[in-house]
Amino acid sequence: MAGQAKLRGLTPMLRTWEMDASIAFYRDRLGFSVENASEGWASLSRDGVELMLSAPNEHEGDVSPAFTGSLYFLAADIEQLWTRVREHARVCYPLEDFDYGMREFAIYDNNGYLLQFGEPLEAEE
Repeated sequence: MAGQAKLRGLTPMLRTWEMDASIAFYRDRLGFSVENASEGWASLSRDGVELMLSAPNEHEGDVSPAFTGSLYFLAADIEQLWTRVREHARVCYPLEDFDYGMREFAIYDNNGYLLQFGEPLEAEE
């Protein structure tokens, strides 16, 4: 639409009551780098994908992590990623091929957030 502000990106911010453990999960299990951190907040990135972690906000009344969706990461060489994380995270579903043309798996992070990883299946000749 003409005259409408443009969106330039989306960076999920996940609340955590265990900041050090959350940073360690994303850094050590998924290969994210810590770009910036201060008390109660951290910014992480990997391959151009950004993610922020935040301590709970007292004024919002949160008492535990809550999120009804999932974070879906597009990946390359998904089998290598699956091999890296499958023994180090709670698995929602293992690596499999789906009729809609994706190879995917899903795990939970240390807070219980659902993380899905997918790679398009190669087109059959």
